[in-house]
Amino acid sequence: MPKLTDLIPRLVVAAFSACIIASSVSAQQAPTVRIRGTIESVDGNTLGIKTREGSDVKVNMTDNVAVFAVVKTSLSEIKEGSYIGVTGMPEPDGTQRAIAVHIFPENQRGAAEGFRPWDARANSTMTNATVAQTVKGTDGQNILMKYKDGEKNVVVPPDTPIVTFVAGDKSEIKPGAKLIIFAAAKKEDGSLEANRVNVGRDGITPPM
Repeated sequence: MPKLTDLIPRLVVAAFSACIIASSVSAQQAPTVRIRGTIESVDGNTLGIKTREGSDVKVNMTDNVAVFAVVKTSLSEIKEGSYIGVTGMPEPDGTQRAIAVHIFPENQRGAAEGFRPWDARANSTMTNATVAQTVKGTDGQNILMKYKDGEKNVVVPPDTPIVTFVAGDKSEIKPGAKLIIFAAAKKEDGSLEANRVNVGRDGITPPM
């Protein structure tokens, strides 16, 4: 039977390893912040942004930041099998009335799949899912969306903004451009870091 003195070094190593793992998990799960606003300045990799709420924030872009342009498209581009995101408002009958729709490129299929609360407006929601069926209705397009844990019926009124993402580059990140950063990581020192920036092209304000 091992002596206690023999076990102590092992226990210390195990405890130290557990601390490292816990710290690593904590670092990987840094809280994120969603930012909508207008770019006011660009200083190297640091963006000065006037947020939708009127505050001024600085966001540091990673060296390998992915830049996507948000561009207008049409309802006719939404077909069965499309992977889309619907910013919606709940209706009394359980359906969602779209206030914006974005079509994901094929290489982003499955991104953030599911249904969740959203902050576009009070009580708004986001549904990222595959279009199972789309039928023209009396007050817009009726779309059945299916995701891994369920489905949602969505009505898309004729005046709903429809956009998609296309690959962009840093030249689109300039003062005056509107953007949305879905998940800026909040670092331990309070700074914000983004590895993806979505910029409205041709003056578009990302509607999601």
